[in-house]
Amino acid sequence: MLPYDTEALAQRAANGDRQALESLLQRIRPEVLRRCGRFLPNREDAEEAAQDVLLHVARKIDTFEGRSLFSTWLHTVVANAARQKYRELKRRTAEQPLPAVDVHSPDPRTTSVIAGSRLDLLDALERLEREHPALVAPLVYRDLCQMEYAEIAERTGLPLGTVKSRLHTGRQYVRQWLRDGP
Repeated sequence: MLPYDTEALAQRAANGDRQALESLLQRIRPEVLRRCGRFLPNREDAEEAAQDVLLHVARKIDTFEGRSLFSTWLHTVVANAARQKYRELKRRTAEQPLPAVDVHSPDPRTTSVIAGSRLDLLDALERLEREHPALVAPLVYRDLCQMEYAEIAERTGLPLGTVKSRLHTGRQYVRQWLRDGP
């Protein structure tokens, strides 16, 4: 949960107040790291994604117009950065030749139910993005970022009923893919 005065601080930072931006970045860092950790199973990857988020906030705070809550805007930045970090990690892994046997890097899917579940969920989200892209945002915002339905509707510009419908359908696909495996 972000500190109560973060919204006002974000508005001041968006208006060009550099000191407010510095304070804002310090205040949101723990929450950004926690949220990135919801997506990514390895702490180092979550920390890298969190740094990407903080950098994005520092560079793009002037695009925050205050039409929605800063926390809503930040949810979007976090979700995008974490998912991008996961894609980057998958791409790097695919590009590198497999080592003969690496006993120092256990597979999170077999060593941790939580880490394995996160990786499976990220794989399912990638598949959902390829096959049904309109269903991704409501699912990520509600189930991973824990946003309220009204916030999701505001953020996506969709009617509340459409958000709920897309969320339900997206959950059905993801549930099926998680049940069936890759």
